[in-house]
Amino acid sequence: MDGRRRNPYQLTDETPVYVISIAAQLSGLHPQTLRQYDRLGLVSPDRTAGRGRRYSARDIELLRTVQQLSQDEGINLAGIKRIIELENQVAALQQRVAELSAAVDGAAVAMQQREAQVHASYRRDLVPYQDVQQTGALVVWRPKPKRPMD
Repeated sequence: MDGRRRNPYQLTDETPVYVISIAAQLSGLHPQTLRQYDRLGLVSPDRTAGRGRRYSARDIELLRTVQQLSQDEGINLAGIKRIIELENQVAALQQRVAELSAAVDGAAVAMQQREAQVHASYRRDLVPYQDVQQTGALVVWRPKPKRPMD
């Protein structure tokens, strides 16, 4: 959450508000089909205290997707379930990557700030500065002659 208090009456895509008959109408499916999808774990609506199903707008969209994959693409329900699981896994991994990227970016900024503090703490009066001038002089080294052994 972003730190602000959320209005408990604010509706979101995840808010379970639709009873099964309305969800069936909105998705274009029969209520018995919705019950079957729930039993198979394709679409799992929230439950009321009395165990009644309550579908959210996201659930309705998922029901439409299941219907499209089944009827238009010819994918069986087990395949659709696997597709949904993989899509959920991809979404969770993308969220985790975003979190880790943000953490890495934060650590990099903290490291740069700490590095700047360390550099600012150097005592420049203790480091003598000498201007080195380049010359064209050539220095030749000659070894000392060896002395004969006594």
